[in-house]
Amino acid sequence: MKRTSIPAFSDRNVAKVFDAYPDNIRARLMQLRGLIFDTAKSIDDVGPLEETLKWGQPSYLTTESGSGSTIRIDRDKAEGRIAMYFHCQTDLVATFRELYPTQMTYGGNRSILFGASSKIPEKALRHCIGLALTYHARKGAAKNKTAPVKKPSSRKK
Repeated sequence: MKRTSIPAFSDRNVAKVFDAYPDNIRARLMQLRGLIFDTAKSIDDVGPLEETLKWGQPSYLTTESGSGSTIRIDRDKAEGRIAMYFHCQTDLVATFRELYPTQMTYGGNRSILFGASSKIPEKALRHCIGLALTYHARKGAAKNKTAPVKKPSSRKK
């Protein structure tokens, strides 16, 4: 996985949640955390992410830019899988399911699910993360008709 440097935890409570996971779950969630931060850095106008806890789960917000919808990560205790959660009142998961019907497993209208040791479809997941991190910016542009709705642009490194 290509990745820029992933920031250290700035919120002690988030770090404690990660520390409490079993090693295999923590490693997988750290991988997802890295993808979220790396994807955010690669998209114009997303800005820095705020990492905090929502419902006791590590959560990633575009607080400064307001461009996106919150992304949360956690293990799905009932299924023993890893989950990336999105706001259930958005069309994000429906969009992901339409774009990637067979590449990922979905939990209703609110999550993408991964086996604890299965391969993560990184390219597809990065695209989904990017769509979430730009959700409000894209919806606002479509509503206001001030700019065309398009896929998030990636910055060249």
